[in-house]
Amino acid sequence: MKRTVLIYIEQNHKYLLIHKQKKDMNYNKYMGVGGKIESDESPIEAAIREAFEETGLVIKPIFKGNIYFHSKDYKEHMILYKALEFKGVLKSSEEGNLTWVEKDKLRQLPMWEGDYYFLEKLDQEEPFQMHLYYDQDKLIHVSEIETILNK
Repeated sequence: MKRTVLIYIEQNHKYLLIHKQKKDMNYNKYMGVGGKIESDESPIEAAIREAFEETGLVIKPIFKGNIYFHSKDYKEHMILYKALEFKGVLKSSEEGNLTWVEKDKLRQLPMWEGDYYFLEKLDQEEPFQMHLYYDQDKLIHVSEIETILNK
């Protein structure tokens, strides 16, 4: 199972999103910044590294939850973070174009359908767990657990 991190950096009721230009499964979609957890690092270390690599910002990650993606030939465990504190100068990335988007405008952007479900929970205090089931690009089921007891 692939292990990744995804970080939503927030400022003034806006999230810093990346509009993916890399020709992969995320091409032309908007999302937070992130990527694969390396074998020698913890999820929080990966979140700090990925955020810096993709934005130039040094963040203070806040754990928000575990998201599990399921499809026929693909399984992923994504650890979700939010960052309200950061420093540095925003820089561009090969991954795509960075843009600040107002939180109430997120549904107007092309994203994975399941992202809309966990984005609604980023402001809640307690971490959560969610399973997203896809049939190719189509979301077919969402299962969630509100609170994670073992953080």
